[in-house]
Amino acid sequence: MKRITNLIALCVLITFGATAQINTPQPSPAGSVSSTVGLTDVSIDYFRPGKKGRTIFGEGPDVLVPNGQIWRTGANAGTIINFSTDVKVAGQDVKAGKYQIVSMPGADEWKVMLHTEMIGGNMGNYKEENVAATATVKPTKLSNTVESMTFQITDISADNTSANIELSWENTSVKIPVTVNFHDAVMKDIAAKTQVNPQNYVAAANYYLNSGENLDKALEWMNMYLSIGENSAQFWNIHTKAQILAKLGKKKEAIAAAQESMEKAKNWEGGDFGYIKRNEDLIASLK
Repeated sequence: MKRITNLIALCVLITFGATAQINTPQPSPAGSVSSTVGLTDVSIDYFRPGKKGRTIFGEGPDVLVPNGQIWRTGANAGTIINFSTDVKVAGQDVKAGKYQIVSMPGADEWKVMLHTEMIGGNMGNYKEENVAATATVKPTKLSNTVESMTFQITDISADNTSANIELSWENTSVKIPVTVNFHDAVMKDIAAKTQVNPQNYVAAANYYLNSGENLDKALEWMNMYLSIGENSAQFWNIHTKAQILAKLGKKKEAIAAAQESMEKAKNWEGGDFGYIKRNEDLIASLK
């Protein structure tokens, strides 16, 4: 009986010890960032070491991350990047999936590698044959100090085809270029869905207008949508038609469409959403 009592007491102590731990801030807290570039979801999960008065990059015995040495690029288990589609990193083809970011800092040049195996903090398991892409980039000197290592997805282009993966820490910023290709996927979507939902004619026409793919087809689609009925003839869609006509060099027709759009915008009870000014500007550019 005494043994059983002691065993129960020991189990209670072990259970209590396991559940009564004190929560304190982590030295290198977890961080994450994500964004959509084109049709590609890009996410980065990492741990954020702090500067804490140390010298981070450079040379010498007191430097935390010496130049020319392989670095896990962060703390704890390192940094994982995930692409939802195939991309290009620094011009090199990279398949959709997860990669560990491994880097080699330098005073004038950094090498940033995407490692197919998740090796955590053990750089002894880094293997060149498992590198999917290597970006050789020049670091930029920052005027202000970044205390905690930070990843960002920056510089997304106006056409949504490119962005930079930026790492910044201490007074150093490094940007890794990423480009995406969504044109083929959009073309398949247009072919499949314009027959299902007439509203997709507007999306398809806008895509062709912005990409310059096939303006005649864009005009055909917009006319098809506008011909469906009165409820579809919104001034914002007529303005898009005017833009397509302008790009086709049909100035007279473009001005007429812009004037029609402007008149409808003036009479819209919910407000013109800036389309009066847009049409005025378009007409002025065509005269």
